[in-house]
Amino acid sequence: MGTQATGERTASPDQPCRPLRADAARNREKLLEAATEVFGEHGTSGSLEEIARRAGVGVGTLYRHFPTRACLVEQVYRHSVDEVCAAAPRLLEQLDPFDALSTWVDGFVGYVSRKKGMASALREAMGPESEAVFADVHERLEGAASLLLGAAQKAGMARSDAEPLDILRSVSGMCMAAAASQDPERTKRVLSLVLDGLRYGAPVTVEASRTENLASV
Repeated sequence: MGTQATGERTASPDQPCRPLRADAARNREKLLEAATEVFGEHGTSGSLEEIARRAGVGVGTLYRHFPTRACLVEQVYRHSVDEVCAAAPRLLEQLDPFDALSTWVDGFVGYVSRKKGMASALREAMGPESEAVFADVHERLEGAASLLLGAAQKAGMARSDAEPLDILRSVSGMCMAAAASQDPERTKRVLSLVLDGLRYGAPVTVEASRTENLASV
């Protein structure tokens, strides 16, 4: 977890996160956003004082919401998942099913790249209890992927034999390989191949058939 920042409190590993007070929701959200930035820049050992400063609150406010660093890391991790999952139905309202799926997968790539350090920090801080967090997160992400893939399949835009878990595993593996090679352009190219693979073998839609018929005239 790294050396504690000056002034950081200590607590037992099993100390629970304090329940959120309704009148503190705005400060909590600002703290989570600031922590996401700081952890992204410096890892999960980033300064808690810097997080509070960016959120525009005192360090005491940070500790009232997140008594331990482990609690903060867990909530930032869950907050990232909340954003990824909430995007799925919103994208379906705004885009056609396959474009919604493609855009969501692109956002999922960003989530995977951010979560690695947080996942390791959670395992170190929580031990075996962290597995319950990961199981819950995985279930939620699979649900979001299922919603988008199901819509694309129903519209005839994605192959019928693809499964949500195929997407999660493919993208996660791709991100791990990209991190090792440090080649973001290759990541984009491989992501394009993954998405093309989802389209390959998809039923021909009515619109596609009409276009082919016109082209043959």
